[in-house]
Parts: sequence; structure tokens; C-alpha cells
Amino acid sequence: MARSGWVTPEGPERLTDHVSLGVLTKAFPPGVVDAVIERTGTMEQRTRLLPSRLMVYYVMALALFSSGSYEEVMRSLLAGMEWITGRFREWTMPTKAAIYKARNRLGSAVMIELFAEVAQPFAAPGGNGFYKDWRLVAVDGTTMDLADTPANEKAYGRPGTKTQFKSAFPQARLLGLVECGTHAAFSTVVASHNTSEHDMYPGLLADLAEGMLLTSDRGFFSYQGWKDSIATGVELLWRMKANSVLPSMEELGDGSYRSAVYPSSKDRAKKTAGIPVRVIEYEVTTPTDGGETVSSFRLITSLLDPVLAPAEDLADLYAKRWEIESSFGELKTHQRGPGNVLRSKTPDGVLQEIYGHLCTHYAIRSLIGTVAHEFDEDPLKFSFKRTLRAARRSLAGRPAFSPSEAG
Repeated sequence: MARSGWVTPEGPERLTDHVSLGVLTKAFPPGVVDAVIERTGTMEQRTRLLPSRLMVYYVMALALFSSGSYEEVMRSLLAGMEWITGRFREWTMPTKAAIYKARNRLGSAVMIELFAEVAQPFAAPGGNGFYKDWRLVAVDGTTMDLADTPANEKAYGRPGTKTQFKSAFPQARLLGLVECGTHAAFSTVVASHNTSEHDMYPGLLADLAEGMLLTSDRGFFSYQGWKDSIATGVELLWRMKANSVLPSMEELGDGSYRSAVYPSSKDRAKKTAGIPVRVIEYEVTTPTDGGETVSSFRLITSLLDPVLAPAEDLADLYAKRWEIESSFGELKTHQRGPGNVLRSKTPDGVLQEIYGHLCTHYAIRSLIGTVAHEFDEDPLKFSFKRTLRAARRSLAGRPAFSPSEAG
């Protein structure tokens, strides 16, 4: 049931016509959900009012209706899931306490595994999500405010120090891989607020592969991270700090130059354990109310051939890394809601809720990608906010297809 305040979104009717409960079940089919439930050992031992499959979709629905009460979200979900038993009117609306216990029984492992099982990049080759034969992906981090409980603070920490103002809420840190051409997050790591992104990054390496071109912002570079990344077969385009030591070894015709990165200054002096890189330096002038602002960029890449990947192309490509900022903005501002705090009061509940948000965001982005491909349009031209509103309005409607036939 739609909540007051939601309005009919503008935009292509062909997109909103596809949105219903199917936005969840198409991306996460019941068969896949059941397999993950069994694999993670979260299958209920007896018939319950709130079976595990229902609770998986409920966790995703909580992300869809981030401001709704537990009971409101369950009521909307049940109205749209008549297919579970075919006897919707015989369902007894569970209490808030029953829902809480069912979420605890489900745990976080099933949501983490489900996201890992399903989420993958899906941009069509030849589109804006590619540069030549390379799929454009980006890595970046963000934080999410959590319910202010002693358990959450102990597990995740909160910004600030003993001598400085502390944040009103504990925070979890996320590090993720996002496909630039679709805004789809396909790999994430969640840790405490004080965990460094360098320490989290190894958890993403398994999802990097040959045929990808990975961008990152300045401050992310480490010698070990670069070395581990190229071992996966991925190509890299990372921004460096202005004071990074990158001696020129050979000037190239496109204005870039060859250099190398080293594990330490001692290795640099001895020229041992160096990894060849190419350096691209340029400035971007941005008009402002008072005149203009000039920003300097210094990129390094594993693409050493300036003919294969000219410096000007790579500078243009780097601008696309900001797509990951838009992706996190979609999840935090539009889906979760500006200023909203995650509702879970326990550390495991926080993980469950975060991955519920990630699954729901992926489902919506996957839907947009499917429709964009069908009509040969750029997925980023479709409004995530409008599609999200359409998904919320239509959750209580009939599924767009039989979940048993979802693929």
C-alpha cells in the first residue's frame, strides 16, 4: 500500500510498467533465495508464520520502505506476496515482536551470501560503461550512520576522539566496487568506522577480473594494493597525491611519461621491486561565481602503451569514476533517506540491513539496466529516484510475473 507523500513519478512509462514485486524477485528469484538459505543453514526447522524466504524479501522491503514501520512494511510485502501460499486472506499479521525474532533467526549471513551470489556487472559492451574492451569500474568508500546502541558502538565505533566532539551515531564503513556505466554495486566489504580502506580492500580482489579497468581516488594507493590488483588481471587508473614521488623514466608522445612505484624509498633508491606505471598529469578549470577554480590531477595507470590508451582518453575516463559517488548517493540519500539512521540495534542486524539495502539497490539498478538494454538507451538516463518511487508504489500490487518462473 502506497504511503502518503509519494507521487506518481515522471519518466518513460515503459520503465514503471515493469516495476512491481518483480523488482525484487526478478533480480533475486525464489529458487536462488532458497538455495542460499539452505547453504547458509538458515532454513527454518518447522513451519512458521514468518518463513526464511519471506524474511529475506522482508529485509529487502525494509530497504525499499526505509521510513516505514516494521508492521507497515510487512503489510505491504504480504499484500504483494500472495503467491507464497495462494491464501493471502488467511495470513495473520505478525506482531512487531514476532518480526524482530524472525529477523534475528534469519541473521546476516544469508543476505551477505545472496548479494555475493547475484550481484555482478551487466553493462552492455560498446556502451558508456566500456572503454574499448575494458569494463569501467570504480572503488570507493562511504559510511552509514547506525542506531545509537552500546552494542553498535562497541562493534563499529563512532567518529571523533576522546578530546574532540564525537558523532551522534556509531558508523559502519563500506568499501565497494561499482560499475560506472550502470551504478550497480557488485562487491562490498563492511567494517567498523576506524578500519582503513587499505585493510578492507583485499576483500574485494576476488571480484576483480581481466577485462576491467578500475579507477580510484587519491589516498587509496598503496604499493601492495596496486600489486595485488594487477595480479587479478584488471587494468588500473588511480589518482595519486600531489606529493607522490614518481620520477620520469621516459617522456611519451601524448604528454604522459613512464615511471615506477616501489614498496619503499629504499627500494626506489636501489631500483628494486619496482612496478612499471604510466603517469598522466593535467589540470581541470571549473567556472565559479567568483571566477574559476583550477584542480590538478595526477593519475597512474597500468596501461603502458600511449597508442592503445592515450592520455587524453584516460583523463576523460577518470571523470567517470564520480559515477560511484552517484551510486552511493542513490543508496544513502534516495533509498535510505537523507539523514535517516539504520534502524538495527545489534551489530548482526546492521550487517543484515546494509546488505538488504545493497540487494534492493542492485535490484532496482538491474531493472533499469534491463529496460535500457531493451530500448537501446543509456541506463544512467533513467532516474533512480523515480524508479524507486514506482517500486514503492507497486510493491503491494500483483507481481509482474510468476516468481516460480523468475530467472
